[in-house]
Amino acid sequence: MMDRLILFTTKFVNRETISYLIFGVLTTLVDALVFFISNKVFCVEYILATVLAWILAVLFAYFTNKIWVFNSKNIKLELVIKEAFAFFIARLLSLVFTIVWMFLCVEILKLDEFIAKLLANVFVVIMNYFFSKLFIFKSR
Repeated sequence: MMDRLILFTTKFVNRETISYLIFGVLTTLVDALVFFISNKVFCVEYILATVLAWILAVLFAYFTNKIWVFNSKNIKLELVIKEAFAFFIARLLSLVFTIVWMFLCVEILKLDEFIAKLLANVFVVIMNYFFSKLFIFKSR
């Protein structure tokens, strides 16, 4: 049992996963803050507020993931464009998931918009880690 715990810890608890979680939390805060300000302060409709929050959060996430999480050293323009394109496509899938989730939670289940958004972010952070790790910033 102790061997399994040590194996799990050494395999999944490392600089990359910890920094991903830290920047994932910060990205979620950017997303939630932009959504809250747009939706609750400026009364922007929740779908549009979700899209605005997504755009700013993805920009923040791309740079933090590239530089600090996955230490991507790609500086050739062609590789950066390919990497950024893949990152934004993966995040676009996350946006579609979030919009569908928000619609189901708000319109069908009648949950508060902000609570639904926070719940969506839990799933999105996990999905995005695997997209980034396996497809976007993989070691070449």
